[in-house]
Parts: sequence; C-alpha cells; structure tokens
Amino acid sequence: MQIQSQSGKIRALVQFSILLAIEAIVCFTPLGSIPITGLMPATLMYLPVIVTALLLGTKFGALMGFFSGLFSFLVWTLMPPSPVAFVFTPFYSFGGLRGNGWSLVICFVPRILVGVVAGGVYAFCAKRNVMPALSCALSGVLGGLTATVLVVGGIYLFFASPNDLALSYLLGFSVLIIAVTGLVEAAIAGIVGAGVCVPLKKLWGRRG
Repeated sequence: MQIQSQSGKIRALVQFSILLAIEAIVCFTPLGSIPITGLMPATLMYLPVIVTALLLGTKFGALMGFFSGLFSFLVWTLMPPSPVAFVFTPFYSFGGLRGNGWSLVICFVPRILVGVVAGGVYAFCAKRNVMPALSCALSGVLGGLTATVLVVGGIYLFFASPNDLALSYLLGFSVLIIAVTGLVEAAIAGIVGAGVCVPLKKLWGRRG
C-alpha cells in the first residue's frame, strides 16, 4: 500500500512537471497568445492551470496558478506587452503611472484562484455525478471567468482614480479589452476542459 502511495505521488509530480513545462511555453512564447486586439491579446496561460486542477486536484491547480502568476510577473516586468503593465508589476512605469504592491496581488491572486475555482467546481460536480464532459467544461469556463473578474475588479479597486481622467480612460479601455479577451479565454477553457481533460483522465488513470 505504501509503495502504491509513493508511486502515485511520483506520478503526480511527473504529470505536474509536464504541465508546468507547457505553462512556461504558453507564457514565454508567442504560442500562448491569440491576437484579438493590439493592446492586449487573449492568453492561454490559464489553460494549464485549469487542466492541472481538473487532472490533479485543487492543490496542484493552485500551485500551478502560482507559477502562472510568477511567469506572468516576469513577462510584464522584463518584456511588457502593453502600457498597462504597471497593474501587474511594481517595477514598470508608464508616463507618471507606476505599479505598486497591489500589482503583485492582481498578478498572483487571480491566477491562484483559477486553480482553486476550477478544481472546486469539478469536485462539486463529481460528487453529484454530473457528466464528466459537462463538469470539465463548466469548471474551465468558471475558472477562466474567475481570472477576468478578479483582474478587472483589482484594477478598479487598486488603481482607478476619479481625479485622474487620463488614468481613468486608460484603465477603462484596458478593462474593456480584458473583459472581451476574458470571454474568449473562458470559452476556450471550457472547450479544452471537456475536450482534453476527459480523455487525459482516462489515459492518466485519474477519474476524479
């Protein structure tokens, strides 16, 4: 029994490592971006987080969310793809706008909670014998929407200023773009959740 338990832990770590490598690819290469708008493309960085949560459970999903936040932080700090990078990293400034400690909250917390929500929704559905494909699709959609809602909410909560019209316009336009791309990302997450996780669960022997 102990040998089987140890084998299961090793297998989970190997599977997590594979998914982590995929997360790094979608974060650090153009393969992880879908050009919908010029300001902020839709990103696939949430997909490995959701897939991890569905295949390996909520704890691993949250851990993958942390790595997603870390990789995103590095991207926004070292090679920012948008002028609104300051809302994701305290080490970037645009004009007179600069990030702060709340930037780290926006960068890390939503991504960690993507794994928590996706894994929690799947576990909830599994206990109620919901069809696996529907459970995975719903978990993917809600996981993707979690990131969008929390990022948008965080931007308004921590950075919006009614006394700075320029900042308000910039953030308002950015929030609109994030919301649009977030809906695309949530739809993709639902499709991937059902189309990828169901067969992978059978292949990896994890039926949840």
